[in-house]
Amino acid sequence: MFDKRNGLSSTTVERINDSIESATGLPNNAYVNPDFFELERECLFSKTWTCIGQACTIPDPGDARPVSFMGMPLVMIRDKQGTVRVFHNVCSHRGNQLIKEKCQLKGVIRCPYHSWTYGFDGELRGTPHIGGPGEHDIKGFDRKSNGLKPVRSAVWMDLVFVNVSEKAPDFEQHIAKLEERLFRLASAEDFSRLRPAVSYGVLELELQANWKLCLENNLESYHLPWVHPDLNSYSKLEDHYHFYGGTLFAGQGTHTYDLDKGNGAPLPLFPDWPGKLAEYPTLFPNVFLGAQCDHMWSIVIEPVAHNRTRERLQIYYLDEGADNDNYEGSRKAQLEAWTKVFNEDIGVVEGMQRGRQSPGFSGGVFSPAMDKPTHHFNKWVANTLAGILDAEG
Repeated sequence: MFDKRNGLSSTTVERINDSIESATGLPNNAYVNPDFFELERECLFSKTWTCIGQACTIPDPGDARPVSFMGMPLVMIRDKQGTVRVFHNVCSHRGNQLIKEKCQLKGVIRCPYHSWTYGFDGELRGTPHIGGPGEHDIKGFDRKSNGLKPVRSAVWMDLVFVNVSEKAPDFEQHIAKLEERLFRLASAEDFSRLRPAVSYGVLELELQANWKLCLENNLESYHLPWVHPDLNSYSKLEDHYHFYGGTLFAGQGTHTYDLDKGNGAPLPLFPDWPGKLAEYPTLFPNVFLGAQCDHMWSIVIEPVAHNRTRERLQIYYLDEGADNDNYEGSRKAQLEAWTKVFNEDIGVVEGMQRGRQSPGFSGGVFSPAMDKPTHHFNKWVANTLAGILDAEG
């Protein structure tokens, strides 16, 4: 039986919370223990707003996409009014998984086991032969209380968030500080003009590493000269800076974003964007954003297991930049550039996962100048889990 305190003792938390000059990072146990991964689902991801995907993956009414939320089966559905809804992906009858793969629903959600049916609003519509052959209803059975179980959800910047515990603050309150950060760069109205790229807009990766190592790598620019030499040739280490948003996000930015990708017409730009500035906030626990003057992208980081993570990048452009054929070459060049960058990260992230198996490593140390966002994230994980565990006794 896993001891919730194992590897996260009060002494460990105190060491993580030390000043960055003397602090250590999270212990190996937090990266290599499958039981710790389960603890994170219950005490970290479920308690806050967590992203489960991009809404553009279900663009039309009736589109449905199953999602595994750290092993918990959920489903995203776009209803007839175009609203994205999230439900637990199980039939209320005998708990069978309802939707196994992305699909276009025809009128209702039908269970493959006993053919119970549900509307896109989750309401239980049909219970064939529930009272015996030819008897499709029984006295006293309350269909209203046996529909699909909804999951509290919100859509922001095309990202679909859920709060499984239903105890997090309202989403508008939750996301306000990050909105304030982004809307320094461009207005809310201009961000609303972004649309998903119809071509060359998606990159999917799978890493043999813990989800936290993926975030830690995203948070810092320290590795640029050695892991991303081409990127570092025009966006140098000294061009980068850090920023923080309390318990919501941390990130890095650069003063020298390179517009020149060639191979097509220059993409539409955000008006009044501050020079060559680009910012890359990591929204805890599992979203990485890239905001540039001519496009934006989001990466949803999906923890699959304690040592396995999926990432899905989606690129967005302003107005016709997203779908006009004149920008096809530019979209292709943009995706190729980001694909190179994110593939270069895989080796070092997976190397950290292998390194966490060593008893010779016990959290490591931080560079006071270069690792502040990573330390910030380590403190967020430790303090969030410790606070919940303390409250539970």
